[in-house]
Amino acid sequence: MLLKKKSLHAWDLQDLIEEQFGFTPGKITPYRVLYRLENDGFVKSEQKERRRMYEITAKGEKELKKAKLYYKGLIEFF
Repeated sequence: MLLKKKSLHAWDLQDLIEEQFGFTPGKITPYRVLYRLENDGFVKSEQKERRRMYEITAKGEKELKKAKLYYKGLIEFF
């Protein structure tokens, strides 16, 4: 969801999670999650200067929409 707004470095993502959701993920957690998301084609990365920047792919946006509908359905169910 956070990558939909702009491309981010994993370290920036960690700060945004803390800011927006009120918890601090482990130091390597963002890197591990981004690696798996990239392996599955939901995000892509590009080396820019000395940082690897991540952005959501079309496949990732489609999956994000499906997840939103799923959770919306759960909320309406309860």
